[in-house]
Amino acid sequence: MRRVDTKNTFSKLLSLVIDVAIWFFLIGFAVFVLIPVVFMFTASLMPARDIMSIPYPWIPRTLHIQNFWQAIKGNDGKFLFPRSILNSLIVASLTTLGTVLLSALTAFGLAKYKFRARNVIFLIILSTMMIPFEAIMIPLYLLIVNIGWQDTYTGLIIPLIASAFGIFIMRQFFITFPDELIDSARIDGANEFMIFWKIALPNSKPAIAALSVLTFRAQWDNLIWPLLVVQSPEKKTIPLYISQFASEKYTNEGALMAAAVIASIPMIIIFLSFTKYFITGAELFTGRK
Repeated sequence: MRRVDTKNTFSKLLSLVIDVAIWFFLIGFAVFVLIPVVFMFTASLMPARDIMSIPYPWIPRTLHIQNFWQAIKGNDGKFLFPRSILNSLIVASLTTLGTVLLSALTAFGLAKYKFRARNVIFLIILSTMMIPFEAIMIPLYLLIVNIGWQDTYTGLIIPLIASAFGIFIMRQFFITFPDELIDSARIDGANEFMIFWKIALPNSKPAIAALSVLTFRAQWDNLIWPLLVVQSPEKKTIPLYISQFASEKYTNEGALMAAAVIASIPMIIIFLSFTKYFITGAELFTGRK
């Protein structure tokens, strides 16, 4: 009995040590991730001389709100930053909408309809994820130039709505979707598109939310493609504006951090709004319920 009690005590102690080690690792990782965020927010409220001082004062001595005004109006006073925010909202929102609809429609067909070479087609789609965007961006750019989409919202949106990753996420969800609901809808006289639009799509909110957040964030931070397509200042997105703002002579570090804070707010709001669905979608994606 004593040997059994000793073994149980040792197991409990080992489990406790492992739990404590995991918590220390998670807390350390969280601190490591949050330090740049805290630096960005605090630096946006400081003058440049305080930001560059050593040691860094994590609590601002004075609230330097002028940084936000300089970021909004720009060094030239043309107020292009609000227009770049609007451009990013339009491009990211429409790209996300197109990606979700196209991915869901394709994934539903691959998951719920049996046809020849279905798995081969899916593998071909997945294989495109191995091709870096830098390898196809020049041919893609020449294509939109020949079509006449350069320096347009269409040129920023349409080439990016096809997503192999989006098809993969939505297919993984639709594989678990009950076939009985689809069969019942067919018996009730619904056509195939109505089954997708009225039954499958409304019941795939967790997967849609996860894909929407990931796609919106990717397009919100996208710099390479707008850098190729956009020519006029009025069409520039937030990454382009911040990149240009950082390279200008009269930009101070506080105003640059203020621009980064303003650019981060929409993503923070979107993530907090969709956290419930995003976590559920992540659990479905990983197979954990």
